[in-house]
Amino acid sequence: MTMRAAVLSSHDLDGLTVTESAVPSAAPGEVLIRVETVGINQLDLNVIAGVGPGAHARLPRILGIDPAGEIVAVGSGVDPARLGQAVVVKPNIACGTCPRCREGDEADCPSQTVVGVHRDGGAAEYVTVPARNAIDRHDLTAAEATAVVHSAPIVLNALRIAALAADERVLITGAGGTLGRAAVAIALARGARVVAASRRPLTPVGDERLVHAPDPAALTAALAAEDGFDVVLDVSGHGPTLSAGVAALGWGGRAVFCSASVDPDLRIDARDFYLRRKRLAGAASARYDDVAEALALAAAGVLPPLAGARYALDDIATAYRDFPRAGDGKVIVDVR
Repeated sequence: MTMRAAVLSSHDLDGLTVTESAVPSAAPGEVLIRVETVGINQLDLNVIAGVGPGAHARLPRILGIDPAGEIVAVGSGVDPARLGQAVVVKPNIACGTCPRCREGDEADCPSQTVVGVHRDGGAAEYVTVPARNAIDRHDLTAAEATAVVHSAPIVLNALRIAALAADERVLITGAGGTLGRAAVAIALARGARVVAASRRPLTPVGDERLVHAPDPAALTAALAAEDGFDVVLDVSGHGPTLSAGVAALGWGGRAVFCSASVDPDLRIDARDFYLRRKRLAGAASARYDDVAEALALAAAGVLPPLAGARYALDDIATAYRDFPRAGDGKVIVDVR
């Protein structure tokens, strides 16, 4: 039995073709998902280019880290009652045995692997994943779940790391993207006072203050009159922008960044950082309970619509070429 899949055979977009591949079988502890949608991600571009975390992919590789669909087969050890369940895939697969996993902090598992990087992904009509990574999406459509599953959970993890409290002042940089809009909505829902900054003009999610800053110098100038933020959450992946955010932290301020794919050149005033007791952390993944909470927030209407432009599977190379200039929201590929 064969399926259509987006297979990368060389580290360039010319090496990406939609072709016939064998349908995988669910191994023990796994489920087979008939895919409806999958997202376009910066990590996919890293795999295509063979750089950063994408350098771990061994070609040929089926792309797609965040598919959603329906369970159509289960491997041994998996409850057959899951057949027919509508699910979305948590991309990061924790090892389950290390000290962090045993403590329930799978987000920081040092041995985690990623769907579409270390194993074949969901830009295909079928994909297999560990049963635990196939999360019940309940009443969310496949596109809605794909848009949420790799964005909002990371934000939840980041805000937990930052120990965000109600009425604290939060700066969110890179607020125009999918993670950024989710971050603004979640911070507002938790009672924070939010400033949302982006290099492109923004539309408000709620009652946050908007800052349009085309470059880090403009951001620094726009924040010059501020009294210092309690929390900075950067989802831009742009080192100089994060540098400006760290500089804008107040006494004891906490900065968390959720992306480092665009420009990793981070510079910090060490004296200011030290004397003002600032803290900095990275959040590159999420816990399984973060995914469940994010999906629940989406179903409850707490999150704004996050799905954006849509492409057919046959046009997936075009989707990658257009990304990230495809407008607002998560770029979705309709597989089925």
